[in-house]
Amino acid sequence: MLRIGLVIDDGLDRPDGVQQIVLTLGRRLTALGHEVHYLTSSTERTDLANLHVLGRTVSVKFNGNRLGTPLPASRTAIRRLLAEVPFDVLHVTMPYSPVLAGRVVSAAHPRTAVVGQFVIYPQDALTRWGIRALGVLERRRLRRFDAISALSVAALDPVREAFGRADAPVIGGPVELGEPLPAAERGPGDPVRIVFLGRLVERKGPRELLAAAARLSTDRPWTLTLAGRGPLLDDLRARARAAGIADRVDFPGFVAEEDKRALLAGADVVALPSTGGESFGMSVVEALADAGGVVLAGDNAGYRTPMAGLEDQLVDPGDTAAFAATLARWVDDPDARAAAVAPQRAAAQRFEAGAITAQTLAWYEQALATRRG
Repeated sequence: MLRIGLVIDDGLDRPDGVQQIVLTLGRRLTALGHEVHYLTSSTERTDLANLHVLGRTVSVKFNGNRLGTPLPASRTAIRRLLAEVPFDVLHVTMPYSPVLAGRVVSAAHPRTAVVGQFVIYPQDALTRWGIRALGVLERRRLRRFDAISALSVAALDPVREAFGRADAPVIGGPVELGEPLPAAERGPGDPVRIVFLGRLVERKGPRELLAAAARLSTDRPWTLTLAGRGPLLDDLRARARAAGIADRVDFPGFVAEEDKRALLAGADVVALPSTGGESFGMSVVEALADAGGVVLAGDNAGYRTPMAGLEDQLVDPGDTAAFAATLARWVDDPDARAAAVAPQRAAAQRFEAGAITAQTLAWYEQALATRRG
């Protein structure tokens, strides 16, 4: 049994991808009998055992996302915690803040293995510069890390460039995958159902999908569901009206976790045309596992890891004509949509939570051997 500290500078209240990774990994490790602690900044939830809130956060925009960055954590509180809980492994989400996770690393016991997983893909020059600067400023503290991994192939570049870890392994995000639901029964005249599921924000590409759908022939029977919440909702509704397809587009709003799989299983085409800034793609893995038809994903660096082997299903959201042509091809070919399901589900299994947890534990054991050998 290992005593593991999962260290994240942000809180654990929002259902964002990084938080999902930390929580899913924590649940799986706990189920295997390991003692898991969560070392975080501001977190209000009360359902987590061994939750240690070490500081407060302020909201900032970073790499195209809104996230929390911590204010300086108390060194005394950190030292007290690490004295009370003799961790075998501290697993740090990277890039980290020097004033919270960095202070935890500095205070780690000499026998504690410190590992870090890099979880973002820097989409702009400012973010890349910031990560390189962190690598320079934290050079001494980075030597305390026994191992560093990357969430995806895309996230490897900053690990190599900023932190000099050319041998970092890729360990994807753990996704809970259940038994696939049966696809909804179809009648011969039923419309082809195109589904988008995600935040209605620019980066996720709902505008690009709507523009591509507007180019589909109205002679084809199809519908488009844009499921999710976000600031683009009114704009998307107006664009659907202006394109003359408002009667084919619906906006069901927020979809609860327990309803996501049914929505995906009822889709003939799932389109997730993110325009960039993705480091992995938890939503892509979920779609690959549960979609009743084909999954089309934006051709961005992060999505290429879960879509490996399915590259012909990647689209350039910015090329509306090409995107529309790809969409039309799949809308018109029910046999091809059906044939896509089995390889998609096989691809999703690479990121099944149990498999990723086993990879993570093997990584911990290697780091412990390095630290204590």
